Amino acid sequence: MAFRFEDLQVWQKAIELDEQINQLIKLFPKEELFILTSPIKRAADSVVLNIAEGSTGQSKAVFKVFLGYSLRSAIEVVSCLFIAQRRKYIDDGLFGELYAEYEILVKMITALKKSI
Repeated sequence: MAFRFEDLQVWQKAIELDEQINQLIKLFPKEELFILTSPIKRAADSVVLNIAEGSTGQSKAVFKVFLGYSLRSAIEVVSCLFIAQRRKYIDDGLFGELYAEYEILVKMITALKKSI
């Protein structure tokens, strides 16, 4: 692999979940395009992008900052999932699956941040 971030399990998990969110937003009604669809997609992308950007050519301190951004973006995705569930765009089962996966991702980001 050419870039350091590609080897990071946390980045691999984040990009996997990013794709799941990309598929999920196809279920949202069109009127949510700029209300909920855009923020959840932006936040999911941000998790992946901040891990990658922080890991490449940065000091450990700067990488920790980028992991903090990534962590906050993951929490934003979870909040969007709550909204989607309450608006009945996703059922409880799908919500539970994605919630659990993001819980794992948040723990991975936190553990990596603490290890640096």
